[in-house]
Amino acid sequence: MLFILKKFITPFLLPPGIFVVLLFLSGVWLCTKKTIRGGFFNMGLAILLWLVSTAPVASLLMQPLERGAGIPRTLQGDVIVLLGGGIADQVADLTGRGAPAGDTLQRIVTAVRVARKHHLPVLVSGGEVFAGRSAEAEVDKRFLVDLGVPADMVIVEGKSRDTAENARRCREILDRRGFKRPLLVTSAYHMRRAVLAFEKEGVKVTPLPAQFMTSPGRTYLWADLLPGAGHLAVSATALREHIGLLFYRLAL
Repeated sequence: MLFILKKFITPFLLPPGIFVVLLFLSGVWLCTKKTIRGGFFNMGLAILLWLVSTAPVASLLMQPLERGAGIPRTLQGDVIVLLGGGIADQVADLTGRGAPAGDTLQRIVTAVRVARKHHLPVLVSGGEVFAGRSAEAEVDKRFLVDLGVPADMVIVEGKSRDTAENARRCREILDRRGFKRPLLVTSAYHMRRAVLAFEKEGVKVTPLPAQFMTSPGRTYLWADLLPGAGHLAVSATALREHIGLLFYRLAL
């Protein structure tokens, strides 16, 4: 009983749960002060924050992005194109400075598994997003090599700042080196937008998604209805990707 109580209370003592509690209590307080509209507004924000911080809502937002992103039964390609997903810049690491962050590590692991099994080169794409930061591709290359991909089999594209630039600069390298059948590795939720960007550049890719976050038919427990920072992060990622997809469809 004490274990269950601890699991129930703890999420409301940490962000975002503590903000849910504070917003709701402030709403109740405003209602007692006859500021009904402000009170209901705060309580509504609290409920909304709670919802997007739960597993079922996070999955509901993420599922449409991952739908259709299947793993090919057979892989026929002559190069792996690996899109970066962020780094922790300049942090201490075993073999240098900087390490993959966010979604990048799972993408790297997928690329390594395929590269070693099928003896394919890896074109890793990711540049200096903001001035003064390291180019992501160099950090990712270090991890690829550490995990067993020969250094001479890793091609670095270290100038792109977003998915559209990933596609444009990778297309230049693919054309220059004569690659015709690229396998595109990125997170499952990001694959649809990435494919759109490469298609705009006239590059036909075989999607090879990594890092699935949802699973059909998942059964939820009571603990999944408690607010959690991880679920909130998934919801935020999904909402950002939906916005990015809309922009690409309108702009590309």
